[in-house]
Amino acid sequence: MPGCLLIRAAMTTAPLSSPDLPASAIDSATAHLRDVLAIALEHSPGQRALVVYDTRTGLARALAEAYRRNLPDAVFVDFDSVAPSEVLALFKTFAPRDLVVLVQSSNFRLDGFRLRVELFKLGLKVIEHVHLSRMPGTQGEHYIESLAYDPRYFRGVGHALKQRIDRARRAEVHGGGAVLRFDSPLEAAKLNVGDYSAMANAGGQFPIGEVFTEAQDLEAVSGRAQIHVFGDTQYLVNRPDKPVTIVIERGRVVEAIDATPEFQQMLDIIRRDEGEVWVRELGFGMNRAFTRERRVDDIGTYERMCGIHLSLGAKHGVYAKPGFKRKDARYHIDVFAVTDAVYLDDERVYADGAWTVES
Repeated sequence: MPGCLLIRAAMTTAPLSSPDLPASAIDSATAHLRDVLAIALEHSPGQRALVVYDTRTGLARALAEAYRRNLPDAVFVDFDSVAPSEVLALFKTFAPRDLVVLVQSSNFRLDGFRLRVELFKLGLKVIEHVHLSRMPGTQGEHYIESLAYDPRYFRGVGHALKQRIDRARRAEVHGGGAVLRFDSPLEAAKLNVGDYSAMANAGGQFPIGEVFTEAQDLEAVSGRAQIHVFGDTQYLVNRPDKPVTIVIERGRVVEAIDATPEFQQMLDIIRRDEGEVWVRELGFGMNRAFTRERRVDDIGTYERMCGIHLSLGAKHGVYAKPGFKRKDARYHIDVFAVTDAVYLDDERVYADGAWTVES
């Protein structure tokens, strides 16, 4: 479909709710997304692309402009200026391996249509930017930095971590004097590093940068971890003034030392609905744009920070475990551990705020 096609209807666009980002940020977004498109998504100029966006926030407008610069022949649709049925109909005009980009200040509602899942069913490549309104001001610039795609780092270090995770017999996370032990082999690690060559679907939610697993025997997890950030009931980053120390026995949180009211509320909700608080995911975040001190408010974005995160609650859709019924497992709450060192067997794989393995 030649030319930069912009679809608008005679409807009022939603009002702008945040100022524009600096021109330099848009230039950076353009450069980073150029690499994401060419290297991670393997999108070539001859392939069709659709960008569905809104203009409610400065970050959304910056990303839409960056995509316009990189995809001059794409179809661009302002979500707030068309009927949802038009968007749904347009998806079906694209062929497998075409690209759909979603730039969302919140998340687009399309009558129960699960956007990314349903687009994957159509065989489309997908880049999803979501909940951008949760990252105002300079946080938007941090988000843009997190889109930088270095394939040597993400793919090389990501695959090296997976190799070591998959053969490890045990793991330890050290931080702030606390030690959390995984005295069990780990589940086969999953990668979110922009390498889709061995996957059924290409793309997903951006930014990327994570390798995750969990203990094969959940009851073999014990010790302590200092939690410096957790996801609250509004899906926002909550950082206590002092880290909360969680005490884990046989895979369950049995005590939370120095818990804030918000952290205790989260534990109480899980216990109320699930009976106990399991520790499940062991996540190796890889995105160097985010650190313990450099944060964004959206927990789903901050999850990629370079360090260790865990999940509290029985829910994990990737790893099925005996005794965990999908209908009863309701919670998967990301918590971020103070991380000074990570060991897989006797090999230290994390030091000085960075992963130390090589492919």
